[in-house]
Amino acid sequence: MFDETLLDDPEALARADRRDLLRGAAEAGARVRTAVRHATEAGIAELKPDGRPRAILTAGPGLAATCVADLLGSLAGAACPVTRLTPRGVAPAAGALLWELPGWAGPVDLLLVATPDGSEPGLSLLVEQAYRRGLTVVAVCPTRTPLTEAVAVAHGLSVPMATAPYEPQAPTTASAPGSLWALLTPLLALLDRTGLLSAPPDALERVADRLDQVAERCGPAIATYSNPAKTLASELAEALPVIWTEGDSAGPAGRRFVGALAELAGRPALTAELPEALAAHSVLLAGTLAAGADPDDFFRDRVEEAQVVHARVVLLRDRPAGGRTAAPAARELALSHDTAISELEPEEGGDLETLAELIAVTDFAAVYLALASTA
Repeated sequence: MFDETLLDDPEALARADRRDLLRGAAEAGARVRTAVRHATEAGIAELKPDGRPRAILTAGPGLAATCVADLLGSLAGAACPVTRLTPRGVAPAAGALLWELPGWAGPVDLLLVATPDGSEPGLSLLVEQAYRRGLTVVAVCPTRTPLTEAVAVAHGLSVPMATAPYEPQAPTTASAPGSLWALLTPLLALLDRTGLLSAPPDALERVADRLDQVAERCGPAIATYSNPAKTLASELAEALPVIWTEGDSAGPAGRRFVGALAELAGRPALTAELPEALAAHSVLLAGTLAAGADPDDFFRDRVEEAQVVHARVVLLRDRPAGGRTAAPAARELALSHDTAISELEPEEGGDLETLAELIAVTDFAAVYLALASTA
């Protein structure tokens, strides 16, 4: 049951937020600044790499590490392939996960490890394996953990994970919105030094500023009618989100949104990139999930009868190059099946800024959906 009145009651939201999700979303900008400082103190700014790696391998548990790999792959583009090492194991617990290098990995490759825990034996074993194979290892994780010790033995580089400035020892879960930026930012600075992507200090500062601006627009004190995250949460309350993305920044943001909806709010969602989404989801929108498929829905007793779930398209757009866009075709397809559509488009800025805005707004939306559905 979704309690829409909760969205405009900041005190009730605070009581419902037992996992401090809103604070995690709001502190994203601060996490970026702290992470930049940690990266500088770790010596990343002084690195002088001798050439580029042949390939980048990433490892880590949970939603944040998965998104880190996706974002790095998108931002690096054709400059260097980025491969996420998928963990194996009998359970998702830290002690049960195992990672393994592919057979081709060797001295010309780079291993990036990102985790908000650092106690995973599987990651320590992976670092040892990488050392034996001659890979360069860089890890972002909490200090004084088994992983930092393993990286030190492997002559790698560890960057302390940025924590909340007011709670420096607070544990952080992989699903917390702030975890993504704490893990991602030092790796952006590292790959900027290698020339694989552009993320200089001034660009990261603009990312932090953009995240702060989103936190101001989407905070719990801002009313739903002028709060894009609360508005999106209320629109998705009784719907199956069908997330369509357009643009280099929007693709990873859409996949992150699907993961956040599942992990934070317990909601299923689908995603695809335009224009292929129009073919991939056309039959879905023409089926029973379309609002127009049930002509009696308008007269349904919403108190006595079970809720009918309909699809709702969420269009996440980066500004397309050259003016070519499939957005008009997307709107036409959705509306032709009486399917409602929500749209998010970031303000102008660099690739990192627009990416940050899309992720931040959808993170807030997932949090509001989680809180108003469980209170």
